[in-house]
Amino acid sequence: MSEQVAAIEQEASFEPRQAQGRAGGKMPFHKYRSFQPIDLPSRRWPGRVLDRAPRWCSVDLRDGNQALIDPMNVQEKLRMFDLLLEVGFAEIEVGFPAASQPDFDFIRRIIDEGRIPEGVAVQVLCQAREELIERTVQALAGAPKVIFHLYNSTSELQRRVVFGMGREGIIDLAVKGTRMVKSGLAALDSDITFEYSPESFTGTELDFAVDICTAVAEEWGASVEQPMIVNLPSTVEMATPNVYADQIEWFATRFPHRDKAIISLHTHNDRGTGIAATELALMAGAERVEGTLFGNGERTGNCDIVTMAMNLFSQGVDPELDFRDMPRIRRTVEAINKLPVHERHPYAGDLVFTAFSGSHQDAIKKGMAKVDRDCWEVPYLPIDPSDVGSSYKEAVRVNSQSGKGGVGFLLEEFYGIVLPREMLKEFSGVVQKLTETLDREVKVQEIHQALLDEYAVESGPYRLIDFDVLTGHKAEQRCVARIEASEQTLTIDGEGGGPIEAFTNGLQETLNEPVNIADYHEHALTTGSDAQAICLLAIEDANGGRCYGVGVSQNTIMASFKAVIAAMNRRWRL
Repeated sequence: MSEQVAAIEQEASFEPRQAQGRAGGKMPFHKYRSFQPIDLPSRRWPGRVLDRAPRWCSVDLRDGNQALIDPMNVQEKLRMFDLLLEVGFAEIEVGFPAASQPDFDFIRRIIDEGRIPEGVAVQVLCQAREELIERTVQALAGAPKVIFHLYNSTSELQRRVVFGMGREGIIDLAVKGTRMVKSGLAALDSDITFEYSPESFTGTELDFAVDICTAVAEEWGASVEQPMIVNLPSTVEMATPNVYADQIEWFATRFPHRDKAIISLHTHNDRGTGIAATELALMAGAERVEGTLFGNGERTGNCDIVTMAMNLFSQGVDPELDFRDMPRIRRTVEAINKLPVHERHPYAGDLVFTAFSGSHQDAIKKGMAKVDRDCWEVPYLPIDPSDVGSSYKEAVRVNSQSGKGGVGFLLEEFYGIVLPREMLKEFSGVVQKLTETLDREVKVQEIHQALLDEYAVESGPYRLIDFDVLTGHKAEQRCVARIEASEQTLTIDGEGGGPIEAFTNGLQETLNEPVNIADYHEHALTTGSDAQAICLLAIEDANGGRCYGVGVSQNTIMASFKAVIAAMNRRWRL
């Protein structure tokens, strides 16, 4: 048992409090107010479908980094930056240079060392304060392509509790900040895009959000040819995703400079619906998404760009990001962030393509047998695991909840062993008992060994010593073999249409007991000079009862004879 599991069990071993039913205590729900819906009877977004990828911007190096217990050092930032470039991001928020010396040093390094590829924009965040803007401009000197992200909080709660300002004062802050940014950036020889965020947009009155963004756009001088980015963040997720979509559509249809702006999203996941909110808000007219790989971010996290992009991919839309080597991407992010990606994380977790349920395993096995690689349709697998660097072999794992489909799938995928239906049904019971005895999942190697232990039975009254296959009468084949029967060495001699029939006929004549082959399957397990064959067969008694045996050998005849002897030993044992 791992230390983590032991700690959980110890913590869970306390005496429970007396259960509180409806007559007992209640959660203090009266402290909270429901979010008021948006008056938008003419909303159009519900009928739209996402048919293209948005502009992606990774904020792993800033928002994601600020949320880490141990923030990245410069070397870790470089490793994350290289990964983001490899995945395909053309816009990357690289830090908050005015707030952190490591951020400043990192930005200078990627600029001075020429690490920013052509066409990639580095984004920086800055508050509307003169000394911070000056420091940020210093950090950007020499960058070929820049997004300068200015923000200030605009919600009614923040205005009242934090700033003690009215609407006009907050607008004045944003306009003055924009003016300072414009002045400071004038000295830079860079391709510059300006981005403004009314932080805490979801808690801001929509008419005020339009007013402040309008004032900023006019101060900046946004144009159709050089649009600015208006980022409308769900800084704190406050309502259901449809409300956020309504807010975005309300804003986009009333913002007077809509043709001069790219509407951007930056959602958080406080209610657990950050991805859904982003998807619906794109349907509502937004064009750009800020988020992080696997959703790392403050509190419950940011929009998970991996899941968001893969959702598009699963609908036949090019995500314009490359996640074909998902396991390596995940390992890299885990190493840098020092945070694990959950086993059930969509598309990337260790278990997301895994079925333990017997009915699921059976459906997957049948789907995989019929799948068209050009048009993926396999039950319980929304995408082809190989598209993200996973294996079909990982789709099925066996525990006490599993059935014959999973057992058969694993033996076939890993060992090339195809069990006859009746034998598979019988063997799945053996595996079921094994899972219950071990009280855990069984590995595929254990399943294979259990098959050999159960069916390739060499311990018993019968053992094959050696044999010769000769030509018999009337062009039939003759088998002369020596076997051990209850510690006596016997010579058998039989004829038949083939070596197996000759062998079983000889056994019946010598031992005076039925050895009728009722089911027979043989195929190669490997290829090459040392290739092995496996034989799976059943012998039938006088009452029609079947007993299966397995033989494995480089010689196909030997494999068949060993399977017959194994079946006889099992019949004697059973």
